[in-house]
Amino acid sequence: MSGPVKEVLLVGFGAVGAIYSLILKRSGLARVTAVARSNYDIVKSEGVHFQSRKYANIRGWKPDRLCKSVAEAADTQYSYVMVATKAIPELFQTSKILEPLRSQDYVARFSQPTYVLLQNGLNVEVDLYNSLKALGGEPSIISTAVWIGTNLLAPNVVEHSDFDRVTLGVYRHKDFTTTVNSPQESSLLADYGKMLETGGSTITIVPEIQRMKFIKNIWNVAFSSIATLTQYASHTISPLYGLLSLQRSYTLPAIFRPPSQDPAVLYRPFVSPTTSDLISAYTIPTITATLNELLVLGMGFWRALGFPDTEDGLPASTVISVLENTRQIHAKADSTHVPSMLLDAERGRPIEVEVILGEVVRMAKERGVDIPRVETLYALLLVVQNQILRKVETGEC
Repeated sequence: MSGPVKEVLLVGFGAVGAIYSLILKRSGLARVTAVARSNYDIVKSEGVHFQSRKYANIRGWKPDRLCKSVAEAADTQYSYVMVATKAIPELFQTSKILEPLRSQDYVARFSQPTYVLLQNGLNVEVDLYNSLKALGGEPSIISTAVWIGTNLLAPNVVEHSDFDRVTLGVYRHKDFTTTVNSPQESSLLADYGKMLETGGSTITIVPEIQRMKFIKNIWNVAFSSIATLTQYASHTISPLYGLLSLQRSYTLPAIFRPPSQDPAVLYRPFVSPTTSDLISAYTIPTITATLNELLVLGMGFWRALGFPDTEDGLPASTVISVLENTRQIHAKADSTHVPSMLLDAERGRPIEVEVILGEVVRMAKERGVDIPRVETLYALLLVVQNQILRKVETGEC
């Protein structure tokens, strides 16, 4: 073990929270307190069972300390508070969940930690920033873009693929133009990043996290939305993904083929050949057009701020890279990942429609950018969300 052990509080003990708790403990650099609300009893008695192709199968794993609530955990000075709850502002604000850490008693006894948001979507930091700013001083918030294949199969059973990547950056309120981290910011990001990297995760540190969150959100807008509306996971888009087989020859468009794959490769679709051809003719072009709408919106914003057409900005190749990276994940025979939005909808839980799509629609309207396909996805998912919230409020689920 190298370096001092940091006290870390994890709030939101679902699949993502559990995996990153595991990673932190693996590092030997953190003592992890986890707040498990709905799954507290089963985690306390049985621990967490991980089914991970990266970290192996682990049964009965537990954090260093398990609490039922943030209030119970608010008895210690923490270096970092990681928030892995869903961002659903229609129901609750992140600041409300973390309120015990902003109480007069806590503030009198302890200094404020650095808050690390592992939440999907855009502008998820604003509410927390404003509530912390009211305490005085400049809040310390690390925001992230998380790429991970993990699902909660049961309250204490976590399925995880062979990858987890996280991009880290300091949240600067209403500041999109700073492109260099200060020495203090660099030190903070390096300290937190070292724990994750030592624990086995892959990290990237950037000076401008909002751009990276927008790029990550591109995938969620296109693929999570369509999966939720169709009620089928992304790997069922058969002409884009599939298994090699001797059953049928299918010529994929060049951008959907691995660089080494021959155009006449034998390919087995997940659905009938006729439907597969129609998906190729209609569904994939619609997904591509949706991605292009998002790219145009993002380019108009970040190019106007001086970011280049490279990986250091928002490259024009983003659409192709998103399609290809997703294809590589789902073309594997053991691909089982289901977008969390689809899982939430299937289980009758509210979905992250506002932070993933609503914020994009509002961003486009403010800038006069036409994104009709994204607006259509948003409009349809609002109906899904409305019915879920109705059932939640009436106790039907």
